[in-house]
Amino acid sequence: MPLLFTAIGVILLLILIMVLRLNTFISLIIVSFVVALMLGIPVEEIATSIESGLGGTLGHIGLIFGLGAMLGRLIADAGGSHRIAMTLLNKFGEKKIQWAVVFASFIIGITLFYEVAFVLLIPIVFTIAKELNISIIKLGLPMSATLLVTHSFLPPHPGATAVAAEYGADIGTVLIVGIIIAIPTVIIAGIWYPRVIEKLSPGMFHTNREVISLGAQKTFALDKTPGFGISILTAIFPVILITLGSVVEMVQETVGFADNGLIIFIRFIGSASVSILLSLLLAVYTMGIARKIPIKSMMNSCSASINALGMLLLIIGGGGAFKEILIDGGVGTYIAKLFEGSAISPILLAWTVAALLRIALGSGTVATLSTAGLIIPILSQTPDVNLVLVTLATGAGSCMASHVNDAAFWIVKEYMGMSMKETFATYSVISSIISVVGLGFIMLLDLFF
Repeated sequence: MPLLFTAIGVILLLILIMVLRLNTFISLIIVSFVVALMLGIPVEEIATSIESGLGGTLGHIGLIFGLGAMLGRLIADAGGSHRIAMTLLNKFGEKKIQWAVVFASFIIGITLFYEVAFVLLIPIVFTIAKELNISIIKLGLPMSATLLVTHSFLPPHPGATAVAAEYGADIGTVLIVGIIIAIPTVIIAGIWYPRVIEKLSPGMFHTNREVISLGAQKTFALDKTPGFGISILTAIFPVILITLGSVVEMVQETVGFADNGLIIFIRFIGSASVSILLSLLLAVYTMGIARKIPIKSMMNSCSASINALGMLLLIIGGGGAFKEILIDGGVGTYIAKLFEGSAISPILLAWTVAALLRIALGSGTVATLSTAGLIIPILSQTPDVNLVLVTLATGAGSCMASHVNDAAFWIVKEYMGMSMKETFATYSVISSIISVVGLGFIMLLDLFF
């Protein structure tokens, strides 16, 4: 019944948004209340659960998302995004521009959270699309697919790192094997599928989409923009800081040396929120002060970025509220009971449980961590199983069928100006392809290792 109630909730949400044309945030909150009642959550606890889900989701990504949007907007308004976009375009050429986007997304996505990487890259992608007079969807989908793969498969992202530790898999090996699996998976889901959908539905790829979340974008003469070197340094500075923090932490875990002032400082500046804040301050200097642009002008850019994000943040929070209702209503526990005593391969079981939890709960990280608790007892009964592949299978399952209870679904929809139907046909399918194709490559490797 919990799965049935979840399905009813999703259908009701689609009716409210697509048929009755109700505001998305309002629809999410209404559905959260309805599903909570169906799942038997006490009436006096429903509002608390919804508030907890909304606050928890925005508490996790609100600061990162807000500062990241300001950073991206500062770089864009100073012409840095234009310089990066034109350099990529010149190096790769118009025909291979999707490959350029995938390459940039992969490098940035290895260390940055999905949301952070997305808000940093989307102004660059938008600029390239505008310059080539092509739809933002044509470049945005490869970017989204790449970021989802790196976020789900590769350490130091929280899901992959935590599960590798829980299973006892070597994190370095998970990273190497994960990259081997990620590359062909990204090509199929991020390059091949968008081209297929463009041929089947060319009308979806029109160029006059209104992307409200990005705000008004400026135009630049190339000689009036910052240099490529300083632009790319400013854009990837969070990557450098987070990578530094991750490397130090991994070395410390491997070697086992004690904390000292330097280690604590590096770990501090390598955290997502602090690295984005420091990068924003760097952008104020490199994109503004160093180019004699008034502080007031830069702060106007920061304000404009947040003004454009207002409704998007509420929608993401609404998705978090719906997710929390499903968790508090016992949907995850119900799925866990379905697999008690199962005798199937731990790799396939890890993927299946993670996929079901992802579909039901929305959060890939929650699905990943919840799966670990269910799979660990089974691993002790099958000592010959490859723990690295079980880790990656869990990550692959956590990508499955992104839909209305997933924050990334709404981020992609709003930033690319798509309808619900279009987002289901593109991003939801892409996330499913990543999950299934990733599992296929994992099972293939399992035949040889």
